[in-house]
Amino acid sequence: MKIKPKKSLGQNFLRDDQILQKIIASAELSSDDFVIEVGPGEGVLTEQLAKYAKKVVAIELDNNLVPILEEKFSETKNIEIIHNDILKINLPELLEAEGSTFGSPKVEPSDALQSYKVIANIPYYITSPIIRLFLEQTNQPKEIILLVQKEVAQRIVAKPGRQSILAASVQYYGAAEILFEVNKKSFFPIPKVDSAVIKIIPQKSFDKELDKKFFRIVKAGFSAKRKTLLNTFSSSLQLDKNIVEEKLKSAGISPAARAQELSIGQWEVLVKLFDK
Repeated sequence: MKIKPKKSLGQNFLRDDQILQKIIASAELSSDDFVIEVGPGEGVLTEQLAKYAKKVVAIELDNNLVPILEEKFSETKNIEIIHNDILKINLPELLEAEGSTFGSPKVEPSDALQSYKVIANIPYYITSPIIRLFLEQTNQPKEIILLVQKEVAQRIVAKPGRQSILAASVQYYGAAEILFEVNKKSFFPIPKVDSAVIKIIPQKSFDKELDKKFFRIVKAGFSAKRKTLLNTFSSSLQLDKNIVEEKLKSAGISPAARAQELSIGQWEVLVKLFDK
């Protein structure tokens, strides 16, 4: 049965089996893995994930797709379809509930989901909120593999000189890399842009208070992208320019530098200096 994609939900279904297999290979799934898939669509990736993982929870928002997915996988015991909005779901509650039933001789139930994976072809317009959702969890995934817009993927992995709030928000928590690019003709309907598959491996635990301080400073720095850090910090943090200049110089950063030029390490130093 052919499903008509909804433009309002940013649906572009993957129709390239070679790309599908490359995603599966990149995930390096084992029979002990628990996978969360966001926006399963027609279920082509879901079906492949279930062949290798112990369990796949696919979270779908589209009212029309949910019954189709439920019927398609009615006989597949290790797939669970959840009808919900990933950005509104109580993720900690979901992980706790799944963990209570996911134990094995090798893993205690209470620790079962300490190493879950997120693998998905997500709607491009909510890429950033989805990534933040999983990185800003006490129980972060072991890895995140996402099929996203190529330009967004490039922004996520950008080096100092081309940084953005999106890059900082991902790289603050872990390592990000582009695994491979995907031609727009691999989708139906064909989008206007090419895509890429990225992998994010969390390396820093979520700390609500510390992270709040970090992003307060980062947002202040990026508040006026074309302005120097001297001007943006002075304006956003309402500080005298002499004080800002002194702090920047003590961090080894030129007052004439701009936010996109800084590394995560430099942002962390600035957080300590401006939080005093």
